Amino acid sequence: MKKNLLCFHKHLPAPVLAAAVFLLQVVVTDNVYAQTDTAKKIKEVTVSSSAIPKIQTITPTQQVSAGDFERYSAFNVADAIRNFAGVILKDYGGVGGLKTVSVRGLSANHTAVLYDGVQINDAENGQVDLSKLNLNNVQEISLYIGQPPGICMPARSFASSSVLAIKTVKPNLSMDKPYQLTAGVKAGSFGLVNPYLQWQQRVNNNWSFIVNGYTEHANGRYSYKTSAVGADSVHTRSNDDIGAQQVDGALYWAKTDSNKFNLHINYYHAERGIPGAVVLYNPAVSATRLWNQDFFLQSGYERQWRNSLHVLINAKVSKNYLRYLDPDYFNNEGRLDQRFTQHEYYASAALAYHLTTAWEVSYAADLSVNNLDANLANFSYPTRLTLLNVLASNLRIGKFQLQGSLLNTHITETVKNGTAAPAKNVYSPTVEATFQPLKASNFQIRAFYKYIFRNPTFDELYYSAIGNPTLKPEYTKQFDLGATYGKALNGFFNYITLTADAYYNHVDNKIVFIPKDAFNRSIQNFGKVDIKGLDVGLKTQAKPAEGWKASLAVNYSYQQALNVTDPTSSVYLNQLPYTPKNTVSLNAGVDRGHLGVYYNQVISSSRYYTNDNLASDYLAGYAISDASVVYHFLLKQKAVVASAEVNNLFAKSYAVVQSYPMPGRSVRFSIQITI
Repeated sequence: MKKNLLCFHKHLPAPVLAAAVFLLQVVVTDNVYAQTDTAKKIKEVTVSSSAIPKIQTITPTQQVSAGDFERYSAFNVADAIRNFAGVILKDYGGVGGLKTVSVRGLSANHTAVLYDGVQINDAENGQVDLSKLNLNNVQEISLYIGQPPGICMPARSFASSSVLAIKTVKPNLSMDKPYQLTAGVKAGSFGLVNPYLQWQQRVNNNWSFIVNGYTEHANGRYSYKTSAVGADSVHTRSNDDIGAQQVDGALYWAKTDSNKFNLHINYYHAERGIPGAVVLYNPAVSATRLWNQDFFLQSGYERQWRNSLHVLINAKVSKNYLRYLDPDYFNNEGRLDQRFTQHEYYASAALAYHLTTAWEVSYAADLSVNNLDANLANFSYPTRLTLLNVLASNLRIGKFQLQGSLLNTHITETVKNGTAAPAKNVYSPTVEATFQPLKASNFQIRAFYKYIFRNPTFDELYYSAIGNPTLKPEYTKQFDLGATYGKALNGFFNYITLTADAYYNHVDNKIVFIPKDAFNRSIQNFGKVDIKGLDVGLKTQAKPAEGWKASLAVNYSYQQALNVTDPTSSVYLNQLPYTPKNTVSLNAGVDRGHLGVYYNQVISSSRYYTNDNLASDYLAGYAISDASVVYHFLLKQKAVVASAEVNNLFAKSYAVVQSYPMPGRSVRFSIQITI
């Protein structure tokens, strides 16, 4: 089979490649000069202020920090980012329900999830369940459309259509207080009990560590309504329980802020029920169970010299075990018990250098090996070797900031049984720019183009009889044109920020699951998709009276995601499944002294759950409201935070995924003390 998957020729002539690299370095940027070692280390001080949010980045960026999690009634990472513009969450309901994120009409497989700069990778199905990522150890979450703005980073950070970066809490201690203990518990509806503990310790001037642990239990039984002809009925969700435990530890060494090392270890275990679909208003009785055991060990070293040389090295080893049990499956055994174990071995090195104070260049190389074992008959037992190389450059010229990168991806695979997928060698360019028309103004125009792909997963290539090892990657072209404005104010308003981005994405070779009949199914490259959209955001903060603070954040997204595969097909120019055309999110809050009251709302227009867009496939829109009250106080000189939340405040009946109803009104309480 022909193996040419390049956007250019498979092998560029050396003069052409050299010219391309030279041109790339001339046209691309970062205006921040590398930080040099300081003579002294001063103690960090936490300051509460009304700093203007960071919006003027070279690519569209949205952030939420630990101080905002309570105001968004967030329990996990999925909850924390549901207000982001352009984000669509797939939620199967309940505390333990699977939650994945798609950005700007692209599937969850196109979004990389970074944990302290290193990707959480799932070669088996390509998606990260965000419900597994607890917030107790998270300091900040950032969503970058395209790629993060820095260029000294692992090559994997350049290799996705968007990046969700999770930054964990790091020790912030002094000689006067070399330790800090934080303990808390969250409890509420559906039998939820979630105690957690965090221990920060300063060992000496250079070494410190942090250990986090939590356990989570919930019976998952919640009420929901179904609407049959002429009547509504109330049911209780069953087999939606979860029991999960996670331990995360990190060791930090820092000689200076420009010479540092970290080592992370993380273990997650969970057993959960998988509830059945509600079909024709009748809940299916399900006894299906799912077990997860995930482990990873990752380390990183970063060094910046006075001459601006910047080195970043990362390594990771991970093992993920998954067991799926359906005791009522209709086969010869009368049950389905599938077990999968995947391993990953990963190493990355990045090097950056400032040729001038306004011009930085970088090179990064990543190497990873993934394999998958299963208890399936005649399983392929695939092993994948991936090598990534990327050249990048940042340049500021007057009012312009230019950035570009050229990523090369080389993938080879081997199998023990059957046919392996062909090797792939792809070049992926990205070009980004910002322009500030008025030097004294906070108004900025930005644009970017990115050509990238997502490789088929092990499941898509090799799973049982439906895997297709001849699948090609999904190739995506991303275009974005936007503007930002931010201004700090001294009157009634403290600040105001506005962002607006129009975008166009085109996907070739879309991977589609095609059911031919009850016993004959396949996965094929059978799709082209055009996605046009608009993301608009507003943030402001005001001081209505002395001692009072009011805040407001509003995001609006429009998405037209159309199937443009075959003009003769009945689904031509139909909206993609589970893609609402309009979504609005709003968060408002009022703080006075130690007390804060917050209101959050997410509004989604109607969708279809198939590409046929028939009346029978219609999913109604919804508007869901949450409210929370947070109180900070001191108890014997120890900081205490207590909160109460009401989710789905008006008890709306709705579903994000067809046949999987979401919970009605629920409550959650939490209390946390820091010693």
